[in-house]
Amino acid sequence: MKRKRIKPENCQTCEKRNKEDMGGDTEAFPDLGAHCEHEDCNQLDFLPFTCDGCDKVFCLEHRTYKAHSCPKSEHNSRTVVICKTCSMSIEKKFGEDEKAVLTRHEKSGSCDPAKKQKPRCPVKRCKEVLTFSNCNTCKKCGMKVCLKHRFPSDHLCKGAAAAGAKLPIRLPVRNGLDCRDKRSLQSPSPSVKAY
Repeated sequence: MKRKRIKPENCQTCEKRNKEDMGGDTEAFPDLGAHCEHEDCNQLDFLPFTCDGCDKVFCLEHRTYKAHSCPKSEHNSRTVVICKTCSMSIEKKFGEDEKAVLTRHEKSGSCDPAKKQKPRCPVKRCKEVLTFSNCNTCKKCGMKVCLKHRFPSDHLCKGAAAAGAKLPIRLPVRNGLDCRDKRSLQSPSPSVKAY
């Protein structure tokens, strides 16, 4: 059985209201809440949301730009274009083309190739600048790293699962502990007397 949706004009509890009066029209609290302005909803919401794009009132379900198909959804969004010549970030306004932003930036005179940031080693806490002489490309994951981190175990290579599995076995040997020497690995157990 399909439920027939009552239009707000035909609703006995909700009187016809104009756009300025967004009151909930309940008997106990006539000014509490507002009806959702989504065309299929019209739910009375006691904590309504006002869209900052289209200035309409919506319920919790339709409050997002995507949920109510807001025509001005990108009016508040901020996007940035990175200049490949000088590594500077330029803010792009709504509806503006990226190429137009980059050409305007280049013509402004603030684009200086000397300011371009040099590539650095991506390993955490490594600040080595990568040049042609100290750059190494990992054959397993394709990451460009400095010579200090050229081994898969040094840069946490995602393509070397087998090498990563051997690392915990090699670690005790590096620390001076040998698996064959059981005396160095075992701690003396406390003696317990039974009465």
